[in-house]
Amino acid sequence: MRKCLSYGMEKMSIWVSLGIAIVLVVAVAADLRPVKQTRIVRDVNALLVIAPYKYQGTWVFDDSAVGLFREPFIAGIDTMIDKATANTPNADKGFRAIFSASPFPGADFKLEWRREESGGNWYYSDQFKMEGWLCPALLKYFPKAPPEIFVKVEPKS
Repeated sequence: MRKCLSYGMEKMSIWVSLGIAIVLVVAVAADLRPVKQTRIVRDVNALLVIAPYKYQGTWVFDDSAVGLFREPFIAGIDTMIDKATANTPNADKGFRAIFSASPFPGADFKLEWRREESGGNWYYSDQFKMEGWLCPALLKYFPKAPPEIFVKVEPKS
């Protein structure tokens, strides 16, 4: 009887091991991985807010919600920020920039999309009569470069 019980346990153990092996093979073959939760900020809010400031003479901003730290504004956008904040007290220490792909009450200026380059996008400001390049970090806020971006600049409180 012991031999029979032992033989039965061995058989069950083989089937359990075989079952586990089959599950593992199927999982690997199906390339199953945990689903990575990613979300674009735009999915949550229509109006977005960042707080640019100057770091080593360059306009930058941080946004931990999308994994950005000291993300610089360059290639004309920095000059637009200088012009847009000319009357904002202590802007270099930080100011609030509210922006959206849709017009909103109180927006100070509008950027119009011109072209894609180097993963980023060139925008034109009629108010400042110049173009500026927004880096690929723009896509952390929008699923694709919007045709227009409306911006309001105000002091940080």
